[in-house]
Amino acid sequence: MELNSYLFADDEHVRRERAKVRESKKSRWWQQKTANGLCHYCGRKFTFKQLTMDHIVPIARGGTTTPGNVVPCCAECNKKKSVDTPIDTLLNSQKSEDSDHD
Repeated sequence: MELNSYLFADDEHVRRERAKVRESKKSRWWQQKTANGLCHYCGRKFTFKQLTMDHIVPIARGGTTTPGNVVPCCAECNKKKSVDTPIDTLLNSQKSEDSDHD
């Protein structure tokens, strides 16, 4: 993972958004979003308690806790994604495929 090209959010933003996460996890909206128990990334089924709240644009990179930026995700996929966005993941996989062909 190439962290040197990322811009990270300030500590106050991260603190504020983490508080929103705690509140959002109690909401009816989040309960409905996780009702089917599916991880957004791998598609496997999990219990409500096993799903994490993943930010498509991570909080650390300025993302917010809003319905359009949050998906249910298993802990394994969330850890693997880390501070990457889906486009980062795609570009990194293309880079590794290109280097495999060299």
